[in-house]
Amino acid sequence: MNSRRNFIRTAGLASLGLAAGLPEGYASLPPGRKPHKQQFNMSGFRAPKMNTVKIGIIGLGQRGPSHLSTMCHLEGVEIRALCDLRPEKVNQVVRILEGTNHKPTLYSGDKDIWMKLCGQEDLDLVIVTTPWYMHASMSVYAMEHGKHVASEVPAAGTVEECWKLVETAERTKKHMIMLENYAYGVFQLLTLNMARQGFFGEVVHGDCAYNTSKMGNNFSKTLYWDMWWLRLYASRRGNIYPTHGMGPVAQIMNINRGDRFDYLVSMESNDFMMQAQARELAQTDDFFKPFADKTYRGNMSSTLIRTVRGKTILVQHDATSPRGPHTMIHAITGTKGLAQEYPLPPRISRDLKGWLSQEEYDRLAKEYTPKIIDRMGELTRQFGGHGGGDLLECWRLVDCLRNGFPLDQDVYDAAAWSSVVPLSEWSVLNRSNSIEVPDFTQGAWKTNEPNMDINLTNCGETRVLT
Repeated sequence: MNSRRNFIRTAGLASLGLAAGLPEGYASLPPGRKPHKQQFNMSGFRAPKMNTVKIGIIGLGQRGPSHLSTMCHLEGVEIRALCDLRPEKVNQVVRILEGTNHKPTLYSGDKDIWMKLCGQEDLDLVIVTTPWYMHASMSVYAMEHGKHVASEVPAAGTVEECWKLVETAERTKKHMIMLENYAYGVFQLLTLNMARQGFFGEVVHGDCAYNTSKMGNNFSKTLYWDMWWLRLYASRRGNIYPTHGMGPVAQIMNINRGDRFDYLVSMESNDFMMQAQARELAQTDDFFKPFADKTYRGNMSSTLIRTVRGKTILVQHDATSPRGPHTMIHAITGTKGLAQEYPLPPRISRDLKGWLSQEEYDRLAKEYTPKIIDRMGELTRQFGGHGGGDLLECWRLVDCLRNGFPLDQDVYDAAAWSSVVPLSEWSVLNRSNSIEVPDFTQGAWKTNEPNMDINLTNCGETRVLT
């Protein structure tokens, strides 16, 4: 047990950068790389069917209870285990299950208790919703113990962790999916279907972002365990939350399936607000004094990715500057058309002749709406958070597992998308020099078939229970 504890503690602190701050010379060293020969191609992998998906959830702070509530509405699901370091969080969440047939084993009170959940024999799927610097270690451990894994975003914080996810999934033949709910947004699904049917011509560029003020959240004493997001902003640089905007664009561009990320450059502004906020709070509240003299990540992070086929993606993240609602830019530029969401309303241009009228937009939206929205649209409005994305991603995950279908995302997506976190950090610390993105598919991207089955070619009859 001590060796396991030391491994997890070292891995977690290292990925967060808290063990001793950023090590001397860190900015001059490229992210870790390792030779890897693909053991088994997980793209298109079909696991054996299971009538009932038996689920355990690690982490019951913010996202864990949301996924629990959604999963309880799906046919063929049994919640068998719940885990959080804090007993009070477990006790709160159990109330969601009152009056249901779910009788989970409860784990809490010890920082390594999650390992017992992973070892519980009657589980098929472990959902990991802890602070993200813990995701990779927990996901690897769960796969090693025979479980499929669904991790919140990002799935890893270092390039080494990305490779470890890939290697473990290939060796154990266990699904490892990142729960990127923004890939199931209505406009994202619409533009994906339009791109696949050639509406935009050749897609050449994507703009994407997750820009929304999180100052209140990050300085809250009660929202995030141990102030982990604030600590993260003081220990990492670059884009520390890229996947919400980037994931949908990557799928439109068939990343890992006909194209892949080649290299990136990243730049960020100075911090103009977080240290000032910490110092102001510390003047009247001793709780914030340890945060007052830290150096924080900048307000705006901008990362430019070039693909092997010569396409580009601009990814931005700003969670500091004053903003109203989420500004999750989603813009697709092609040789024949353009689509853009934010600023609202969403818009489409055909043949680059200006934005279409609302009437023309509505007609195109109806024509290109994928089957997943036709089937699930009304239910997502009733039960789904994040614009319905939560319900769609959970329903697809459960339905695919029950019927032995390939998942909408795989471990290569999780690794490639998450690698932008450490790679953008390296670029920022090296005056925005370029850095290669590893090929986590080891050449299989050239022949891998597209995933994200939005027109439900492979779909079972899993119901949403109202």
